[in-house]
Amino acid sequence: MKEGVTQKNTKLVRILVFVVLGMFGFGYALVPLYDVLCEVTGLNGKVESSAIKEVSYEIDKNREVTVEFMTALNEATPMVFRSEIKKLKVHPGEYYTVNFYAENKTDKVMIARAIPSISPGAVAEFFKKTECFCFSEQTFKAREGRTMPVRFVVNPELPEKYKTITLAYTFFDNTETSVK
Repeated sequence: MKEGVTQKNTKLVRILVFVVLGMFGFGYALVPLYDVLCEVTGLNGKVESSAIKEVSYEIDKNREVTVEFMTALNEATPMVFRSEIKKLKVHPGEYYTVNFYAENKTDKVMIARAIPSISPGAVAEFFKKTECFCFSEQTFKAREGRTMPVRFVVNPELPEKYKTITLAYTFFDNTETSVK
């Protein structure tokens, strides 16, 4: 009887080891799977994380695209954060600058980072930024507020079916994790 229990325990241990390895593999593959899902569905478009050089485009004055600006704070980020305008009608090929305002609401220095996303995701390759506060971490003194510009252009090659682009930023407090 003891031998039967030992075999059952060995079988259970093997199953548990396979479950743990499967969970680890799934966790490891989650980011690439998420990227593929976003690419296929057009959700949560990734925006360039570095500036591009301004290049001249032929401005399409006969076409307007609405760009919406959304802001959010991570729940643990004690800041004020907003765009100065909520939406803007733009002509593809023309450069625009929109200002955002951020303010540290604490009595300590804060290091924060804005993470951008764009929707629909398929337009990310046509939305080009030459200047953005999201390209690097921002250091705010105690109670400091500042206006931060985003300069962008919508490439005129954007397919006609896209009439609205939503650019969203979420600010995160990185004070504890940043290395100075």
